[in-house]
Amino acid sequence: MSRLPSWAVSDAFWQRVEPHLPQPTRDPNKSYSRKKGGGRKPLDYRKVFEGIVYVLRTGVQWKALPKEVYGSPSSIHAYFRQWEKVGVFLALWRAGLAEYDEMEGISWLWQSIDGAMNKAPLAQETVGPNPTDRGKKRQQTSFAGGRAWRPALARRNRGK
Repeated sequence: MSRLPSWAVSDAFWQRVEPHLPQPTRDPNKSYSRKKGGGRKPLDYRKVFEGIVYVLRTGVQWKALPKEVYGSPSSIHAYFRQWEKVGVFLALWRAGLAEYDEMEGISWLWQSIDGAMNKAPLAQETVGPNPTDRGKKRQQTSFAGGRAWRPALARRNRGK
């Protein structure tokens, strides 16, 4: 048995994913006719999903998707945005979590959160303003080596 790449979608996995994808909807009262050469046909959902998994697993940019394998990278990204908007990936995550809970069991009573994800609520009051933040206006103090007086002439012409 040959091993699939980490971004390839197996038949068993695709059978679990496909029910969560939105089905194209059409108005039953409207007549749809495709003119010759009028636009592109919709992409195969499995190829689109494989392209999304490829980007998420490899970390490449959307425009770096192999066009020969998955189709137009901007189309794949448009499908990704559309599916994310309607909650496809949240539904997949929930289904996978429920399946894992059935197989292994999740200890729902013991949960934790990483404290590094939140800002410290009283940090600004304790520490004070950041001295490296030069963009904010505040009372300017003179430099230690600076002079307190201004010269009588703004500049001298030494050539005369």
